[in-house]
Amino acid sequence: MNIIGKKSSLSGHIQVPGSKSHTIRALLFASLADGTSQIQNPLGGEDCLSAASAVKLFGAETDISRGDVWTIKGAGKNTHLPDNVVDVGNSGSLLYFMAPIAATFEGWSVFTGDSSIRKRPVLHLADALKQFGAQAYISRPAENAPPLIIKGAASSGKTITTDGRLSQYVSGIMMAAMRLDGTTKIELTDPKETPFLNMTRLWLESFGANIKISDDYRHIEIRGKTEIPAFNRVIPSDWEAAAFPLVAALITGSEIVIDNIDNSGSQGDAIVADILKSIGANIKIEDGNLYVSKSRLSTRNLKNGELHANLSGCPDALCALAAASCFTEGTCVFEDIKVCRSKETDRIEVMEKELRALGANIETGEDYLAVHGQPQFLSDGSKNPAFAMHGGIAESYGDHRVAMSLACISLALPEGQNLTIKDSECCAVSFPHFYDVMKKCGADFTQN
Repeated sequence: MNIIGKKSSLSGHIQVPGSKSHTIRALLFASLADGTSQIQNPLGGEDCLSAASAVKLFGAETDISRGDVWTIKGAGKNTHLPDNVVDVGNSGSLLYFMAPIAATFEGWSVFTGDSSIRKRPVLHLADALKQFGAQAYISRPAENAPPLIIKGAASSGKTITTDGRLSQYVSGIMMAAMRLDGTTKIELTDPKETPFLNMTRLWLESFGANIKISDDYRHIEIRGKTEIPAFNRVIPSDWEAAAFPLVAALITGSEIVIDNIDNSGSQGDAIVADILKSIGANIKIEDGNLYVSKSRLSTRNLKNGELHANLSGCPDALCALAAASCFTEGTCVFEDIKVCRSKETDRIEVMEKELRALGANIETGEDYLAVHGQPQFLSDGSKNPAFAMHGGIAESYGDHRVAMSLACISLALPEGQNLTIKDSECCAVSFPHFYDVMKKCGADFTQN
């Protein structure tokens, strides 16, 4: 499916989906729990549906027929080795979470996924699992990617040393360690995406797990064994999804309200609001809602007239922030983002290519992306002759965050311009019905 977007003015209220990160964690823990759990406000995206299917291989029973409440009958003490090949679809989170858990069982497990997953790096995961006491093999020796074959069982009392630049497999080891008697230590030499490690910690502690994490996240200690009781949990709204209507409103000079925003501090991407505020975004959170007012984005009041934002804790925010930067007066530099090269796509390379083709002045390095932006209008309201963004045809590369960032850009183009986004249905991975939700508040999207 291709989507064509053009200049729009947005207004009204938007409800974003539940958090993907929380939903997948909830599904895994519910599948291991003793009893029947309910997950309210789950994200019904493709990654979460893959997780709902995969956890049944542990012996759990799932009923996701109600979109607003999913019911999971956990396998509890009868949890077993996955009884078939685990197909994680497009979900890197599911791969990196579930593989370490599977490694706690005696026997062989096989993990694979779609064409994107079969390009995702797993050598770091395989090495960590070997230190955990399991065996791990990559089926294609020349590739650092699934299919991944694991032979358990892992054991406690191990110290695992790894870089931790991808947080997901570290979270997976934390989850697995909770199942084992004794103490597991994880030493991280270069921890990134640390808010997601904290999210996992909060989940584990909610079940009574004994876990210690140093302030710098370099030392993690989990003492098992923790039995997981059945639970009822409401999934908070997803900041990663909220970033896109937020950016769309700012760059189109619109006013919207994003309802039921998560203000618990459990999601690292909430920092997006603070980053945007620093360049002039009129944003406030009241009574659980996020209010966006007309804004003029500029780096003029920042040190040296530039924004420098370290995204090591929230690299998934890169695409949305890069889109906003194209319409910002001044230079925005996003740093410590090398992990973005190992996502669904190489997001640094992809965003550079697509934004430059649309007129953006952009540069990149191994672990940074810089946009030298220009607003469409000057401070006096006149047209900015230096503004160069224009329409065209853009590739999403099947990456949901790339597709949504390009969709936001299309809404802020000059009158008479439009942008066609190819394979745009991929946004359903994390924001089902994104285009319909945005159309209800005024976005001019048509399907081609």
